Amino acid sequence: MNGTAFGQQSFADLDYADDVSLLAELLELVVPVLEVLQEEAAPLGLEVDWQKTMVQALGSMKDEPPSLLVCRHDVQCVESFTYLAALIHSTCSSEPEIRRRSAMTRTATQSLVWRSITASLTKLRLYNAYILPVMLYGSDCWMVKKADVQRTDALDQWCL
Repeated sequence: MNGTAFGQQSFADLDYADDVSLLAELLELVVPVLEVLQEEAAPLGLEVDWQKTMVQALGSMKDEPPSLLVCRHDVQCVESFTYLAALIHSTCSSEPEIRRRSAMTRTATQSLVWRSITASLTKLRLYNAYILPVMLYGSDCWMVKKADVQRTDALDQWCL
């Protein structure tokens, strides 16, 4: 979403909005920003789906309230959520997403009938076309640690 600075309280290109992600440095700024978002969206015939709206504080969730009151709606504060098919976790770690992708990859691998395929080249093509994309979706944004690399290497060997 393209928009101007929060101080000017304006949002642009809302007529194309579907999923919107707003970033605020402080949790106290989230409520006014969401209120402005609703005000700017209304003339365009758009509505904020408050049941799907979530707030996530990056870092420790200890001091954060379980929900915020925005425009007379409770907005849940969450530790993690899925945005554009990727798991976003408040710890800023990629490990939860890597574990999730690993489980999805194992399920996809087990759903293929490997025994009926005799040619190893065909198996390799299926692996490259159907299994790797499941595992590697969004991996260009992961912050990997040595343990994550070992985990993905082990999964790669298990799949093959």
